[in-house]
Amino acid sequence: MTRRLISTGSPFEADYAYSRAVVQGDWCFVAGTTGYDYTTMSMPEDVGEQARNALATIGNALREAGFGMGDVVRTVVYLTDAADHPAIGQALRDVFGHVRPANTTVVSALLRPEMKIEIEATALRHPGPQRP
Repeated sequence: MTRRLISTGSPFEADYAYSRAVVQGDWCFVAGTTGYDYTTMSMPEDVGEQARNALATIGNALREAGFGMGDVVRTVVYLTDAADHPAIGQALRDVFGHVRPANTTVVSALLRPEMKIEIEATALRHPGPQRP
C-alpha cells in the first residue's frame, strides 16, 4: 500500500517533522490545523473565522490528496476556551451539515496564545465520484 504525504508548506511541518495530511490506501489523515489565514499570513482574532480558515486548509489538503470534505468520517476539535464552542458551530455546519462526521471536542491549551482552535480530520474515500 502506497503512502503519500501532503504538505502545505507551513514552517511548522518542517520544524516538527509532520505532514499536513497522510494518505494510506483509502484513508486520509489530516493533522491538527489551526486558523491561520495563509492569504494574509495572519491569525484572525475571531474564533469563528479561525474555524473557517482551519476548515479551508483541511479542505485544500483533502483535495490535493484526492478526497473531498464529504469523505470526512471523523473530526477532533481542540478549543482553548469552552465558551467559544457556540461560536464555531456555524463554520462546522456550513462544511459538515450534510456529512455529519463523528466528532470529539476537547478544551486544551494550544502552542501559541493567538491560536484558539485546532481541527484534525480523518477521511475515507467513497467509491464513485469524489464528494464535495
